[in-house]
Amino acid sequence: MSTETALNDVSNVTSRLQSLRVAHAEDDPSENATAGCSTPGGSTASNGSAADGSGPSSLRESLRNITLSRARRALNFVGDDDQPLSSSIVRSEASFSNSDNRPPTNAANISYLDGRAQNNATLENSTTQNQPVVMYNWQGTKATMRERIVFLFNNEILSDVTFLVGRGAQQQRIPAHKLVLSCGSAVFDAMFNGTLATASSEIEVPDVEPAAFLAVLLFLYTDEIQIDPETVMTTLYTAKKYAVAALEKHCVDFLKNNLTSDNAFLLLTQARLFDEPQLASVCLDTIDRFTTDAFTADGFTDIDIDTLMIVLERDTLRVRESKLFQAVLRWSEAECVRQQLPVTPENQRLVLGDALSLVRFPLMSKEEFTAGPAQSGLLNYSEASITIFFQYMSHVLSLFSYFILNPKPSVGFQTMPRCCMTGKEQTVCRFQHTKSRWGYFGTSDRIRFSVDRRIFLIGYGVYGSTQEPAIYEVTVELIHTASGKVIATNATSFSCDGSKYTYRLMFKELAEILPNTIYTASATFKGPYSYYGTKGMKTVIVDCDSGSGKVKFKFSSELGDNNGTSTDEGQIPELIFYT
Repeated sequence: MSTETALNDVSNVTSRLQSLRVAHAEDDPSENATAGCSTPGGSTASNGSAADGSGPSSLRESLRNITLSRARRALNFVGDDDQPLSSSIVRSEASFSNSDNRPPTNAANISYLDGRAQNNATLENSTTQNQPVVMYNWQGTKATMRERIVFLFNNEILSDVTFLVGRGAQQQRIPAHKLVLSCGSAVFDAMFNGTLATASSEIEVPDVEPAAFLAVLLFLYTDEIQIDPETVMTTLYTAKKYAVAALEKHCVDFLKNNLTSDNAFLLLTQARLFDEPQLASVCLDTIDRFTTDAFTADGFTDIDIDTLMIVLERDTLRVRESKLFQAVLRWSEAECVRQQLPVTPENQRLVLGDALSLVRFPLMSKEEFTAGPAQSGLLNYSEASITIFFQYMSHVLSLFSYFILNPKPSVGFQTMPRCCMTGKEQTVCRFQHTKSRWGYFGTSDRIRFSVDRRIFLIGYGVYGSTQEPAIYEVTVELIHTASGKVIATNATSFSCDGSKYTYRLMFKELAEILPNTIYTASATFKGPYSYYGTKGMKTVIVDCDSGSGKVKFKFSSELGDNNGTSTDEGQIPELIFYT
């Protein structure tokens, strides 16, 4: 029954009693004569009011007091004695002027009870000294439902579940509200309302950090995001644990925006651990673009073997294979330390396992291979007949043969260059015929070219000796014509057998070729007479068989002394590239 309804009923009853009193007075004049007399206490009963205060005004006031007392009890929310207050609640002592120590109607008390009253009598009779501090009419200070829900975040008011988050001394008690959590998380909904719902009011969450758990609750209560570099990974884990997909996305976006070459490997490991393929893809793209920086970062040696193999399998790394091998060597040393093994070539091979076979040794120059892998002990001669042949499908001698012989023999390692590319390796040839006796006198052979779309140049095809096996020493360069800047280079050597085949000379690093930009291909030879090309073409269109479209090459002669090479004849017949 509402207060207004109750008061109206009292008024009706009082009016009825007054009518009966008047009717009775008409029948009994003696009683009517005393109706307006003064009471012994000096008060006068008038308008049908009894001297003892039992008239309609007194009844109305008594009922109003009873009703307001019940309303106050409903607003006095009390927490368990053993539960700490939320950090967002300010403790303060209430100071009330009325005799029962309760605030007047509509007064707002921002404090909160430390203990829950056992019954109404205790609450009614408590004094200022022993009554817990109350939070009175907090709803009246919140204009919207959102403000009221935000107020309940990490607050024991109305809470019906407590989480014990973390372990040991770091464990925290965090109050929450099942309704709010169930609305934002299917996991919480099943936990509280499913067929196997828990009946406990306290739930232990030992595998989550308190800061991350509070970040998830903050999002569920307020839609606010509170993540930083220190907590983003634990928050991501917690969001995934409780299936809060929107917060997961915010965490992943935060990681993407803060991804650098220094932390790419660390975040890649975490992305694989938390099954975040989108984040893993972005990390791999960053490693592709800034390969050298990523491999020299401190976090690289901390990755696991599976992550290492995923990276080594990629064709899109922008790094020389010799540098990649040195990085793999550093990782194997760190892994030996982690496994408490002596750092020896045998143990390094043990911890690397199949990862060593993913290093593309044929992409190194002969000098790089001799100074690096051949001296490392990981590919030693004593085990060539067993370990190298069966485990790595090749050995040092076969690799040396690959560096020296043409055509190249088959080896047990990949030979496709690593660069930012798609599809298959492509070659453009600018000559239609071949002739003999092209001499070298210390001057570079050069030719200019441009393309109509972006490609990645990895090296040149050149002619070899005309008569007998010979060895050439060559320096190849790719030059940005307008600025004169050398974009890619390599000083190497190759042997030839007197045939008309072209021989591949690769750069140390791949070179990105931008469309409609003029570049100069240069090669400086030291060796005997060679074959050369004739009937050169100024425009060549390559139809890439990988389905990546066509590339138009335009060739022009370099100004100055180019050892005779021009668009019509000369050296550098082929450009080797990927799209």
